[in-house]
Amino acid sequence: MAIEAREIVNAYALRNFCAEVFQKMGVSEEDSRITADILVLADLRGVNSHGVARLKRYVDGLKNGVMLAQPDEKVVKETKTTAVIEAGSGLGQPVSKRAMQKAIDKANDIGIAFVTVRNSNHYGIAGYYSMMALDQDMIGISMTNTEVLVVPTFGKDALLGTNPISVAIPAAQERPYVLDMATSVVPRGKIEVYNRLEKPLPLGWVTDTKGNPSTDAGEILENFESRAGGGLLPLGGAGEYLSGHKGYGMMLLVEMLTGILSGSAFADKVYPKDDDGNPLPANLGHFFGAMRIDYFRDLDEFKADMDTLIRKLKNSNKSEGQSRIYIHGEKEFEKADKYRKEGIPLHPKVAKNLKQIADELDVEYKL
Repeated sequence: MAIEAREIVNAYALRNFCAEVFQKMGVSEEDSRITADILVLADLRGVNSHGVARLKRYVDGLKNGVMLAQPDEKVVKETKTTAVIEAGSGLGQPVSKRAMQKAIDKANDIGIAFVTVRNSNHYGIAGYYSMMALDQDMIGISMTNTEVLVVPTFGKDALLGTNPISVAIPAAQERPYVLDMATSVVPRGKIEVYNRLEKPLPLGWVTDTKGNPSTDAGEILENFESRAGGGLLPLGGAGEYLSGHKGYGMMLLVEMLTGILSGSAFADKVYPKDDDGNPLPANLGHFFGAMRIDYFRDLDEFKADMDTLIRKLKNSNKSEGQSRIYIHGEKEFEKADKYRKEGIPLHPKVAKNLKQIADELDVEYKL
């Protein structure tokens, strides 16, 4: 299959375009900017499954009312170290940024803090929020439950989401450690990418309605929409031989901390539909945490030890044919540096969707 040429766009211009789109949909200037920042950061870091390719999803959600442009967001429960925020069915990104900032502010005062969000929507890349803590030399934690797409170990029907976990930990001279991962083999966005490219899926990513392995991205996406059965596999794959049960356990933990602890929907209760099959508000839950390192040990000594550990791994012997050992987040930081200088490559279908949105909303598309 021939590789299609990508459209290279300026990150700053793309961010402004997305922000203007959200403002056209009635979202406040501040929340539009926040959401645009997070979408474009995903593309900068090479996580295009969570970048501007999802803009149409948000526009459609705002149009049909399952996402509210001006939500009644409020803190409903709070202590010195915790808080619960009602998102009011608004966009997931702005409320999540404010929730993580609240966790950081509380941790600055008390050492450690956790904040949950309920009745929210898709919040983009989990790593955006955990990395907010790095500016304060803190450890940041971010999790969310998601649309039901994953079958439990030994199960046939999807009952859980891809439920990502992100943890960011600062170092001294080395880049910070930034874990940002789905607890499934891959996120839904990867299936969408393969479908756009018209490529078969690797065996071991998904199962069909009968629970058998499948490589048909289009069929799997249709099954997702109709909830016909089958779905993504937990991290580790099918069964227990390659430890799929461990990925299943991790995604279940995220479900409990985000959905149940916050008072949001969980399992197959997220993204509900009415009796006519029309979508209702997603009611997702998020979980954020921040920890002051100097409440455990000297900060500079901690960061020096982080450098030592990272260098020990990176300088260790490589397997045959390999030239580098990476630390989590390193590839994404390098890609972001490259794309900020050279521009972000967009798949032609993504660029086409952005142009259609621009035409519909009378927004200038000049990237």
